[in-house]
Amino acid sequence: MNDQYFLAQAFTLARRGIYTTDPNPRVGCVIVRDGQIIGEGFHQSAGQGHAEVVAIDNADGDVKGATVYVTLEPCSYFGRTPACAKMLVEKGIKRVVSADYDPHPLNAGQGYAILEAAGIEVVRQANPESALQLNPGHYKSHQQGLPFVRLKMACTLDGRTALADGSSKWITSASARLDVQRLRARSSCIVTGIETILQDDPALTVREPNIDPHGGDLAINRKRPVYILDSGLRTPMSARVLAHPDARIVCGHKLDQDQARVIGASLNEDGRICLKRFLQELSEQGALEVLFECGPTLGGALIDSGLCDELIIYMAPKLMGSGRPLLQLPEIANMSALRTFSFDDVRSIGSDLRLILKPGS
Repeated sequence: MNDQYFLAQAFTLARRGIYTTDPNPRVGCVIVRDGQIIGEGFHQSAGQGHAEVVAIDNADGDVKGATVYVTLEPCSYFGRTPACAKMLVEKGIKRVVSADYDPHPLNAGQGYAILEAAGIEVVRQANPESALQLNPGHYKSHQQGLPFVRLKMACTLDGRTALADGSSKWITSASARLDVQRLRARSSCIVTGIETILQDDPALTVREPNIDPHGGDLAINRKRPVYILDSGLRTPMSARVLAHPDARIVCGHKLDQDQARVIGASLNEDGRICLKRFLQELSEQGALEVLFECGPTLGGALIDSGLCDELIIYMAPKLMGSGRPLLQLPEIANMSALRTFSFDDVRSIGSDLRLILKPGS
């Protein structure tokens, strides 16, 4: 019996929900008897059946005595849907192979305990690395109280993001912009800064249905708030992003005249939004993966605060010369203080390069 082969099939299924499951984790499941897959499923969106339920519903014949391969520990509690661990017991499953435990405090090993108490053989943590890669926000939110944070930027070969007058359309290719649609689609919410609003007036929407062949409408229409960090409340009401029904202006106080649009936030001593507290509040609201699309000031503050988990740079094969830099960071005194990143992935996207970097060497 090749556990890793069947678990890999479950991960392939789980990735079909990458744009639609939020605020739930992405989970896939296959059911195997006599070395053959007899059922498979994935969790598509909150409120719909979990992967184990879908796989059993799709199974060809009785699942009693079969082995279940699932990318995350079966849930032990009744949320929007019944507990999967109890359902597997009731169905007479003989063996469960799980990629990793579920860090959710209402689960966290209790699903395994239900299965083992019923005499089901459980293989735990069969592929924790892939489980973490699939659901980084689910893990970080429940382990650290913070969402997984991506910072996306685009620049020329000489590290410029816009001309001196702010003009930046388009530095990168249409293929790179389509890839950004995928980043937005998988995110719980999008964050930008007031300077980006004033200079670029972006819409920050997900509008390309072809990014997801399994649920294009779900990917586009899933609730995905946009937050404008604007401590001085300078956002014009004509800004394109405010056409988004869930766009919110985040400032240091809440005004009476537009309670629905303006929300308060903690400020640092310099009068700017406290990024860590803001992200903690997003996590408390259920945000798992947060995408920052912003300019050099906010991007630099995010890097300097140590809150960025993944830096994504789309680099166009162009030279600009003078213009806005990629990031505004505090001056350092010596080379030993350089901020170090490691390359996680480098590939061509259309005519551009996409660099994915992790903090630390």
